[in-house]
Amino acid sequence: MEGPGSEGAAAAPLAQWRSDFSRAFQYYLDRSTPHTVNRWLGTLAVAMIYILRVYYVQGFYVISYGLGIYVLNLLIGFFSPKVDPELEALDGASLPTKGADEFRPFVRRLPEFKFWYSITKAFIVAFMLTFISVLDVPVFWPILLCYWIVLFVLTMKRQILHMIKYKYVPFDIGKQRYTGKK
Repeated sequence: MEGPGSEGAAAAPLAQWRSDFSRAFQYYLDRSTPHTVNRWLGTLAVAMIYILRVYYVQGFYVISYGLGIYVLNLLIGFFSPKVDPELEALDGASLPTKGADEFRPFVRRLPEFKFWYSITKAFIVAFMLTFISVLDVPVFWPILLCYWIVLFVLTMKRQILHMIKYKYVPFDIGKQRYTGKK
């Protein structure tokens, strides 16, 4: 017969392993932060493996559709400012709209690193879901693809119009160089 403390003693090594794994994972995640191109190339490789898996199996289109919707949602967060000018107009503070307004840099609602990390996790989870045969629901995939394309076009149109209306650009092209008067 086991004592009342034996359950906690058995869980202690598991908790220690989880803590060590979490610490090591965070260490490597932190080390990957400045390597933007390498991170995105790794995500591209993971996405290609997922696409090849779906192509090879000829199924799991509903999972791919859900992944596409999730990526679209992340993309909206990536292209949106942290503080929405439509909501800030009510408070009086907003993005600069005239040349005389104070310059404020564009701050994303979803930073690039979190965007990358979420997309990578999504592709890995979707890849794992392709091994569960119950989730391979038979659907006519061209309809899902057309519906996703329509959602993408309408959403991006709305986002681009928002960018034009409030005059912000979510891309950081680099340091601006001024040549002076010629």
